Amino acid sequence: MNIYDIAKEAGVSISTVSRVLNNKSNVREDTRKRVEAVLEKHDYRPSAIARGLVSSSMRTVAVLTVDIREPNYARTAYTIEREFSRRGYEVMLCNTGGELKETAKYLQTAIEKNVDGIVLVGSIFNTLCKAPEIESMLVRIPMVLANGRTDTAKSYSVLMDDRYGVALAVDHLVKRGCRELYYLKDMDTVSAQLKCEGFLSAVEHAGIAGGRRRIIDTSRGIEGGMKAVEQILESGKQFDGIVCGEDITAVGAVKAVRRAGFRIPEDVAVTGYNNSEYARVCEPPLTTIDNKPELVAMLSVQLLTSLIEDTDAYSSCTIQPELVRGGTA
Repeated sequence: MNIYDIAKEAGVSISTVSRVLNNKSNVREDTRKRVEAVLEKHDYRPSAIARGLVSSSMRTVAVLTVDIREPNYARTAYTIEREFSRRGYEVMLCNTGGELKETAKYLQTAIEKNVDGIVLVGSIFNTLCKAPEIESMLVRIPMVLANGRTDTAKSYSVLMDDRYGVALAVDHLVKRGCRELYYLKDMDTVSAQLKCEGFLSAVEHAGIAGGRRRIIDTSRGIEGGMKAVEQILESGKQFDGIVCGEDITAVGAVKAVRRAGFRIPEDVAVTGYNNSEYARVCEPPLTTIDNKPELVAMLSVQLLTSLIEDTDAYSSCTIQPELVRGGTA
């Protein structure tokens, strides 16, 4: 028994059966009941491929992220998957490692599987999408970047204002009386660059000189945060505030500051970024910036759904983060 047999027995068209199967509202109630009776009689369960051939939609989206183990990516991808599932879509989740080759491989797979749309999670895709082999694939399919941006046709963005987020942290420390501030830059992405710009702008606005000399390049993670603080200590420079672009790096900074005998936040204040579990397990809990990954995810789903189903007006948007006070600043 296939969809053609169902349509013939119910005395309706194939498209009407498809609308019933997809719970569309533009079906008369008596017609819907007649089709449902035939479906129930034969215990009909359409395959995803067959349904896709009829409706021109596989009800599937691909989500590409860098590393699902990272809390910020995990929270975003999880919310995207759950919300698309609630809306009746299946989700293909891909970890690219931020690599061009892996990104191209997964995009090619998504296109071959005829997915309805793609969500790219992370600002690293700003750079990756400029590669000719990637750009040529993306023009074929609706796409949303979660905290990223590209000029590719059919693409839209849900951006987090990371520049503003770090500026919030700096302003908070300045109001506490901190003047000898340093920023730990632990990544090399568009988002990381925007955070740096936010730091530079905020310290300049506060009348603090030597902004660029106050940026310490380090690696992301606890070790990176510790090494950056040790670098400042070895230089003999005075410091009373450390702003970090990631919570996990801030945890390392807190550890190194306390190991050096300073009190937190009395002697040195520290802020993180992401409002992750790292912020809450830190002792004392981190003052951090909430970049609202769940909200970014929900808006990304809403935007991509509108693109796929062409149901609403849609446009890119930018979200402002918020300061979450803890015990470190």
